[in-house]
Amino acid sequence: MSSPEEAAYRLLTEYTNGFMVSQVLFAACELGVFDLLSEAPEPLGSAAVAAHLGTCPRGTQLLLDTCVSLKLLQVQTRGGEAVYRNTELSSTYLVRASPKCQGNMVLYLARTTYLCWGHLAQAVRDGKNQYRKAFGVPSDDLFTAIYRSEGERVLFMRGLQDVWSVSGGPVLEAFDLSAFRLICDVGGDFFTDPLPEADLYILARVLHDWSDERCSHLLTRIQRACRPGGGVLVIESLLDADGRGPLTTQLYSLNMLVQTEGRERTPAQYAALLAPAGFRAVQCRATGGLYDAILARR
Repeated sequence: MSSPEEAAYRLLTEYTNGFMVSQVLFAACELGVFDLLSEAPEPLGSAAVAAHLGTCPRGTQLLLDTCVSLKLLQVQTRGGEAVYRNTELSSTYLVRASPKCQGNMVLYLARTTYLCWGHLAQAVRDGKNQYRKAFGVPSDDLFTAIYRSEGERVLFMRGLQDVWSVSGGPVLEAFDLSAFRLICDVGGDFFTDPLPEADLYILARVLHDWSDERCSHLLTRIQRACRPGGGVLVIESLLDADGRGPLTTQLYSLNMLVQTEGRERTPAQYAALLAPAGFRAVQCRATGGLYDAILARR
């Protein structure tokens, strides 16, 4: 049995090496490992994988074996050779042909979010997103930073669709929305563009991008456009009441620091934004998934 000191050191090592785990996943997705194994008629050896991908045989074998340890691939011996195939996890979430594939979001995290997180300490120092540091973006404006190229915009939007394909159902089932006949999913430049009249406005992963002041401005605009008796459905990852959990939501909140001007919030903090904008009877529902739901009526 290990001592508390040894257990603590193992935990520290796990945290220290966490970025390596992410990079293994990112590299395997970018190289097309999971798609290749999905399309192959039978499991492939590392040499065959390297030949198909045009990669270094030694590096390919190291990557494949690490994916086995991470339960992203399975390995078996056939004719004295190790051959690899996808696990259920990778088949479901990392193969592009799968309806639940998260590949676009994985690539966005690898190419954008990961680089911003390299400047987390600076984000804590100055309280600003880190696009300027990570990419030399000559503006702190959030829209300019996130959509700095058309390819980046498309990848980000497809990534959001990936996440929604898995997480959308539970949040839309959290409340009975049958009373709302005309529903508007709010997107685009919603701070300046006219908002259409509707019974229900959906803000899916929108408010967490913005400061309290900008959120209040947007909610007030929505309240003015909302039909009498209508409401707003806010879809976000909710922090616990004390703000110290769940861990995934805390990490998302730090991500808002390095990539946006916002943060994740507690139910009480969302209620404090909704009430002054004219929305009452705030109800919060935890879904057990990545995202939760808040319904408030005008």
